[in-house]
This record gives sequence, C-alpha cells and structure tokens, in this order.
Amino acid sequence: MLDSRDVKILAIVGMSGSGKSVIVDYLTEHGIPKVYFGGMIYKEMQKRGIERTIDGESEKAFREMIRNTEGKDWVVRQAIAETKDLISAGQKRIVLDGVYSWTEYKTLKHEFPGDLTFIAVVTTKSLRYERVAKRPERPFDGKAIRERDISEIENLEKGGPIAAADYFILNNGTVEDTQNQLKEVMKTIGF
Repeated sequence: MLDSRDVKILAIVGMSGSGKSVIVDYLTEHGIPKVYFGGMIYKEMQKRGIERTIDGESEKAFREMIRNTEGKDWVVRQAIAETKDLISAGQKRIVLDGVYSWTEYKTLKHEFPGDLTFIAVVTTKSLRYERVAKRPERPFDGKAIRERDISEIENLEKGGPIAAADYFILNNGTVEDTQNQLKEVMKTIGF
C-alpha cells in the first residue's frame, strides 16, 4: 500500500451538463493534476484503432463493451494506477474527473480510505439539457441527452456515486457561484 499520508483526492461526479468541467477546470488551473476517466477510454480506443465519432456513439459503445468484457472496474483500475503514480511522484492533491459507476465508487473508497472525497455537481434537468445542446464539443439535442441519461443510469450505474457523494454543489448560477461553493468544500475538508 502506498504511503498516502496527507493525500487528498477529490472525485467529481454528476450527469452530463451538470458542470463537472467547471469544477475540474478550476482545480487544474490551480495546479491540481487530474486523472480523467474518459481519457482511459479514449486511450484504449486509440490503441485499438477505434475512431471517436462526433455523436459520441463509438465512445458509448466502447465504454459499455470494455466494461462488459474486461469488468465493470476496468476504467477504475486504470485510474487507480495513474493516481498511485501521481502519489508516488509526490502529489498530495489530485482530482478524479469522470467517475461513472457504483463499482468505481466502491473500488475507489476501498483503495483510498480516508483520502477520498466525492463531490456531486447537480443542476436542474432543463438547464443541463440547455447546456449540453449549446456546448461546442459533442452537443446533444433533447432526445439524445435523455437517451444518454437513461443509458448512463441503467448501464453504467451512474446514479449511485451521485447519490452517495460527500458534498453537493448546486450549479444553477454563475461560474463564480459554483467556484465559491467548491472553495467552501475545500476549506471544510482541508484540501
């Protein structure tokens, strides 16, 4: 087991369009390295010669396939290895971006007991859908985002980590409001 004294890890969870990136970007802009769960999928797709499609369908299919063939914990195993590498290199503060499943949640809580805090970013559904429709990369229309929500909840167990989060940030206001809520959480946990 790694000596993780004084290590603090934030895992950011939320549905698509909730504003996870606002939180992660704030942290990385302040020098906190991130471990991007989606990046594990992208790296493996590239390794296997699978192209990412604009509509996100190839990523969705691959994400579900890899979890079915390699285990629901495949992504989290890759992320844990990357996180441990950062800790071994002397990092004391790390952000995990894109924890999806209940399996990932349980695995991380077991692997980093006492070092890990989950923050769920939540937003009203109508605002989430509006944001997703407007985003420059991989925008979705209302039907597509509803289908994605259902797929992520039913196939990837995404609701569990959100429901079990240690802290919740309501992201219905400005970026500054959201960042201020994050700062309060960081102060509370000594991050």
